[in-house]
Amino acid sequence: MAEITERNYRRLNFFRGFRTTEKDWNDGERYHVEKRRLHNRMMHGPGLVPHALGGFRVSARSQGQLAVEVQAGYAVDGQGNDLFLWEPEIKQFNPNDFKLPATVYLVARYIEEFTDFISYKENLDFKGHRKIAETVKIEWSPTEPDLHTEVELGRINVTKDVKRLLDAKDPFNPQPNEIDLRFVPVAGIVGSFLSPQMLWEIMEMIRRSKTIYALMFHQMRILPASDVLHAFISLEMLIHAQLVDLRNVFSLYLIILQTQWTLVQEIEANVPQVSSLRDFSNFKKQIEISLQRYQERHFSMDFLGGLMNYQTECFKFMENVFAKQLKAPKKIEAAVSDTNAVIETIKVRSAPFEERMAIEGQDMVLIDTIDPIDPDSERSHNWRITGERDKYKTRQKLKYPDGVIVEDAGVAFEGGQLEYEIKNVEPGKAVYIVWRMDYVHGDWEAEVEANDRRAPNCICSGSDRKARWRNWVYMVAPEHVREVSLRIKIKPVTAGRDINVFKMWAYQPTRHA
Repeated sequence: MAEITERNYRRLNFFRGFRTTEKDWNDGERYHVEKRRLHNRMMHGPGLVPHALGGFRVSARSQGQLAVEVQAGYAVDGQGNDLFLWEPEIKQFNPNDFKLPATVYLVARYIEEFTDFISYKENLDFKGHRKIAETVKIEWSPTEPDLHTEVELGRINVTKDVKRLLDAKDPFNPQPNEIDLRFVPVAGIVGSFLSPQMLWEIMEMIRRSKTIYALMFHQMRILPASDVLHAFISLEMLIHAQLVDLRNVFSLYLIILQTQWTLVQEIEANVPQVSSLRDFSNFKKQIEISLQRYQERHFSMDFLGGLMNYQTECFKFMENVFAKQLKAPKKIEAAVSDTNAVIETIKVRSAPFEERMAIEGQDMVLIDTIDPIDPDSERSHNWRITGERDKYKTRQKLKYPDGVIVEDAGVAFEGGQLEYEIKNVEPGKAVYIVWRMDYVHGDWEAEVEANDRRAPNCICSGSDRKARWRNWVYMVAPEHVREVSLRIKIKPVTAGRDINVFKMWAYQPTRHA
């Protein structure tokens, strides 16, 4: 990490009667400039900011000249200076300026220039430059860039007989007189400007693709399928970490395409029962088209959308190839459980909730418990109530419909929103969320989100003034259970009704219901 060079930052402090001089105002400007530079150095690091303006992209001139075109862009140098190039610039290369053959570097340097000079004829002692222009200078350099003061935009291994500068045919292995962008630094950025809809579509594509490649590796033992599977898993992890954006999604996706092409070659060489199928040929064609489009280097949202379409066709074709293997085996069960019957039985259960239970033919296993008045339980489950109009703790000694009396403590709230997280979840199976409640406060409805996706509303119908204990049940359907944890948000929509929550349990069926 870069060192902090300033020992003391002092802001101007104005007060009545404070007589400022030009030194005070310049010190005030310098304070803000230095703090911005400090932030850039510590939090971002030097390099280009991809897709800001034109991304500082360097390309060859179409006429085949000894020149390159630099697109507009934004970068940060090692001192934390902001480098802005607002308009594209053509940079001519003069071989006579260098001792060839040599590697020549195209760099951007931060420049400050005094502008807007003014003098007052009434008093010639009053004169000076009213502004300082922050500009950038693009130039060729024979020496490797100093990251402290320069940002590399590209480099070229120039030969003695150079006639023109070209874009690299293979970006990963540029040849002499071709533009090499492999060593261009990228400034550190966190967060994503990809739309939630696009990210969801990518995640959905990843989910379906993982199923295909997991089958190919684990069941058919096609070894390169493991590389494709883990490439998709790595992309999924990066998306969850909010680190996938237009600045890197194309490079990440190219890794997937390259592993898929290796898989294609393996299947053609050693798996004839698959390579002879028409759907496999179509799969191969989608990969070829995607790799060919990368050579155009027109990285944009339209290009990303096209990649998504090709990859969607890929897993559809391979789903056809492995349709028989992907088909879920028929369940052999003595009796199929009735979800409604399970829920109604749980509602009036007065016996303790055990690690394993069999209810109405459904075998269930306890995966988590939450105590809403235990601080440790609250912290470990990210339990919180926000925006409420009223909230209070309560302890009750009430009876169930079968007459069994139970004492419990919980919390009640009106308005706002309840959030919590259930652990130890097995993805792809329903989750039964059960909580003890005082049923005298019934007749309410609440909106529910499961893992940030809207789920059906939770409806608590009816009430009971005599046998007041009930175990209310909300079942989260398997399509909402995609992770090893389950984030739940409950927002009451019934005015004037408070929701109370006592002990809470979470169960999953030991087989798919």
